[in-house]
Amino acid sequence: MPLLDREPAVLVLEDGTRYEGRAYGARGRTLGEAVFATGMTGYQETLTDPSYAGQIVLMTAPHIGNTGMNTEDEESARIWVAGFIVRDPSRVVSNFRSERSLDDDLIAQGVVGISGIDTRALTRHLRSAGAMRAGVFSGEDAALAADEQLALVQGGAEMSGQNLSGAVSTAEPYTLPATGERVGSVAVLDLGVKASTLHFLAERGFDVHVLPQTVTIDDVRALAPDALFFSNGPGDPSASDRHVELLREGLRDGLPYFGICFGNQLLGRALGYETYKLPFGHRGINQPVLDTKTGKVEITAHNHGFAVRAPIGEISESAAGFGRVEVSHYDLNDDVVEGLNCLDIPAFSVQYHPESAAGPHDANYLFDRFAEMVRQHRRGGSSSGGAAYRDPADDAASKENRK
Repeated sequence: MPLLDREPAVLVLEDGTRYEGRAYGARGRTLGEAVFATGMTGYQETLTDPSYAGQIVLMTAPHIGNTGMNTEDEESARIWVAGFIVRDPSRVVSNFRSERSLDDDLIAQGVVGISGIDTRALTRHLRSAGAMRAGVFSGEDAALAADEQLALVQGGAEMSGQNLSGAVSTAEPYTLPATGERVGSVAVLDLGVKASTLHFLAERGFDVHVLPQTVTIDDVRALAPDALFFSNGPGDPSASDRHVELLREGLRDGLPYFGICFGNQLLGRALGYETYKLPFGHRGINQPVLDTKTGKVEITAHNHGFAVRAPIGEISESAAGFGRVEVSHYDLNDDVVEGLNCLDIPAFSVQYHPESAAGPHDANYLFDRFAEMVRQHRRGGSSSGGAAYRDPADDAASKENRK
């Protein structure tokens, strides 16, 4: 059985640090950016999230694979991680929904991994030194000389400056019909969109037109959508100038806009703010985020290595001419901007993942907020973004605070 193998494998970081362990998944070599994800559940959603393209993902939870894999919970049609690091892969799959083992899927899709290393020590190292290039070597590649392995790692691509949208986006446009009471249509720019995002948009009453990342503003206008949505995705937002200009044109056309993760970073750039690379990023399903309007703390799912640089606690003016902007959410761990709200145009975004299929679901109401913003815009109501709609939970929280 593959899980009982004791074939050697080694993880090599670009700073020369080495971790020796056991081969896991496919054999061979893989290169990418080493990052850690803190979720105790949801490894299948992590593996199939296109935002992890180009990254070797370390799971901080020590025991991975016990619930197996199934087709229903996949966020896309394949595994996207460049490599996988776990401490103790489960020897037994035990879940009534399981269709196959995690090890089977890793081997079938050629994902090279490593197990049996001290993942706590590796996590602490990445927290101190930052995310960095890495390589996993097993099979014949495990026998390469240490200096040769290190040279391969150091010769790999940096995540900064990479535009990976073309690798993860759909090749052809497609449409999902609304499943809830119809609100209108939304043009979704697929930069690595997750299946759960499309499901929640359709559930809120949108006919969802999913578009390749190569589309132009004329392609979008030809659809005559009621709203625009930019998805999550991998890579550096500073390398996506074309998508930024597409968004600016959509905002100038007056389209209500909602962006998630990469879509938040691109809104920040479209408004005139800078983006920057975080030391080790936010990845996992337990990040505390503060809603600046209500004072409510949401526990949220994250997967990002870049962020928007915008002032927290004050209203600033968009340098690109889109009016007043406020930071709507920020991370309580490190004050990273986690949401933007435009006060003079119908646009808002969040850096985290309200669609998180594995949970938590604290921020799922944002899809309702988007639907209501579009309804009000179609009725000719307020043109502002998040300010155009207060969801009932906000009002209830405000009443409680006034007591």
